[in-house]
Amino acid sequence: MKKIYAFDFDGTLTTRDSFLEFIRYVCGNWALCKGILRYSPLLVLMKLGLYPNWKAKQKVFAYFFKGMPLKDFAQQGRLFALDRQHLLRPQGVDMVKQAQAGDAEVLIVSASIDHWVQPFFPEVKVVGTQVEVEDGCLTGRFLTKNCYGQEKVNRILALYPHRNEYELIAFGDSAGDKELLAFADEAHYKPFRV
Repeated sequence: MKKIYAFDFDGTLTTRDSFLEFIRYVCGNWALCKGILRYSPLLVLMKLGLYPNWKAKQKVFAYFFKGMPLKDFAQQGRLFALDRQHLLRPQGVDMVKQAQAGDAEVLIVSASIDHWVQPFFPEVKVVGTQVEVEDGCLTGRFLTKNCYGQEKVNRILALYPHRNEYELIAFGDSAGDKELLAFADEAHYKPFRV
């Protein structure tokens, strides 16, 4: 039976949330602090479950990146991955490599934007949140649903609809991975921590 390995990115393969780190990398510490302060009431409501995760994330994303040319955004994603390799958990990277060597399908299923996740793992299929572009520039909106919670399962089923034809091994570390881990045949919660 075919094996599919599905890895969450933030917190599972990385030691920190890459969204905040990417903002810090592109915009600087001061801009990050200013933006987080501006949206702190929404972020608190989101943490309390009173405001949708995707909506808060999209508002913060738009604040920092709306109007940026896609080519510049993609380039920043590549540079970020080159410069921030230290964010990766070595055991997680090793597990990805082992899964690839074992002739399995390997996915990174992440709520983060694929433009900065993919460069960390160029040979792995990344299923992430995608951004909307008009006239070559970011609109500040997401093209797809935020790849979080049940959406992670939905994306896997869209790629591999015949669930009885494969064994799913999943790795995650947060509430956003709960549905993915429950859907898997073999689930690993908070792996790769020394």
